[in-house]
Amino acid sequence: MTELTDVSTLLLSRIRDVVDYPEPGVTFKDITPLLADPVAFEALTGALAEIAVRTGATKVVGLEARGFILGAPVAVRAGLGFIPVRKAGKLPGATLSQTYDLEYGSAEIEVHAEDLDAGDRILVVDDVLATGGTAEASLQLVRRAGAEVAGVAVLMELGFLGGRGRLEPALAGAPLEALLQI
Repeated sequence: MTELTDVSTLLLSRIRDVVDYPEPGVTFKDITPLLADPVAFEALTGALAEIAVRTGATKVVGLEARGFILGAPVAVRAGLGFIPVRKAGKLPGATLSQTYDLEYGSAEIEVHAEDLDAGDRILVVDDVLATGGTAEASLQLVRRAGAEVAGVAVLMELGFLGGRGRLEPALAGAPLEALLQI
């Protein structure tokens, strides 16, 4: 338990609060100082890779855009493949898409269907779990492609936004692990 506490303390110390960004009243959690610190980035990658191994994942899905930065090295470290889930219209060729609701309007994400197989167990990786909409849509995409959800792993969960509650039905018993609870 001490090791996880030490990693959590290190990670939290490298996340910068940016007040009133992107709009007044919002405090943005900037992870770029964490990414710039090789010791902290290695600790983050290692902690997420341990989750990938523990959940029996066979591939890692990273959610655009910071999920790419975190998910790709996690996949490499765990010896797994990496699959990007992108905003609509960014992937060439045949894709599966999933629309989901935002606070104001909707959005759409896509994945190359041929990158996911029926035997795959997918760990979805992202930087932040906020309201849970993008993560929920990614789980729907994974299942529509015929793969199984191994879990969701994030650097930080903004608990006050209720994303966990929204995501739990879509997880269908798969774990949701957040290294930091904010």
